[in-house]
Amino acid sequence: MRTPALITVAACALALALAPAQPVHAQDPLSDPELQEWTVPYERSRPRDPAVAPDGRVWFCGQAGAYIAVLDPGTGEFRKYDTGGVRPHNLIIDEEGYVWYAGNAANPGAEARHIGRLDPATGEITKYMMPDQRARDPHTLIWDSKGNIWFTVQGGNFIGRFTPATGEIRLVEALQVEGSRRGNSSRPYGIVIDSQDRPWVALFNSNHIATVNPETFELKTFELPEDARPRRIAITSDDILWYGDWVRGTLGRLDPRTGKVKEYPLPSGRQARPYAILADDSDRIWVVETGPEPNNFIGFDPQTERIFSVVHPESGAGTIRHMYFDARTNSIWFGTDANTVGVAKLPPRRPRIS
Repeated sequence: MRTPALITVAACALALALAPAQPVHAQDPLSDPELQEWTVPYERSRPRDPAVAPDGRVWFCGQAGAYIAVLDPGTGEFRKYDTGGVRPHNLIIDEEGYVWYAGNAANPGAEARHIGRLDPATGEITKYMMPDQRARDPHTLIWDSKGNIWFTVQGGNFIGRFTPATGEIRLVEALQVEGSRRGNSSRPYGIVIDSQDRPWVALFNSNHIATVNPETFELKTFELPEDARPRRIAITSDDILWYGDWVRGTLGRLDPRTGKVKEYPLPSGRQARPYAILADDSDRIWVVETGPEPNNFIGFDPQTERIFSVVHPESGAGTIRHMYFDARTNSIWFGTDANTVGVAKLPPRRPRIS
């Protein structure tokens, strides 16, 4: 009785082998990301500007709460580190896991005006004070390939470079703006580093983007449309710069080689208030409209010059101010004014522009 059964099984296996394979539908690289958020247990503290450490934990600033905290995405557990009344605005993490933050403002009795280093093992903070009293509000930090930290100073109107190995801080003054209701500072804001280790900065109180020569510290600016106001900035692998125009509600593209600007409308028009923006390692642009509630988390494809995704954080977000791309997991981390920390799990990678 066993032989026919064996023959039947063999016949079925042969039939399956000869049948045409069913097509496998891979996820489209231009499909929607999957959003997930964690509620921060420290109320109304404006969690923002997260970064992922080598161990996979996610650090972020509690700007209104004067703390730095870390989230373990695997367990959902949070841990908070007090900053002594200093309101950190932005942070980055080095290869050893130390957390570097921008001491941007402070509660009464505390002093800002520094870049700080937090040791996660001990909670100890080391402060590196700005060499110029006018550089009162370090804003956004970013690494270059040599281990230097480039940073913006918004109200103080500087672009700076900090060398952790020596403690040296070097500043260059940005444009002065005449007749502005926001003062004479051009408000250096978002910053990126290109393939030649040059910093590029959005001058939020002007219609300019600036760069600094790392060798000579010479400042050079590029003019945008007359009433443009770039806030944050992104860069693709071809060293093309992308910015959200806070006032005019567009996504802008600046080619530094020619100075040519091209603009793309965003869904909410002049009500868009584009804020956080970055390029992932597939050269897709992700930008957040913070005018609408809930915020619009938008994917834009530079190759087709089209928006391919619009999704909404479950919390509504309030405002997403800055984002961090984690190449190891192909995901984007963000903080929200709705008191959450979130992640966007991106669609599969694709070949880059260059």
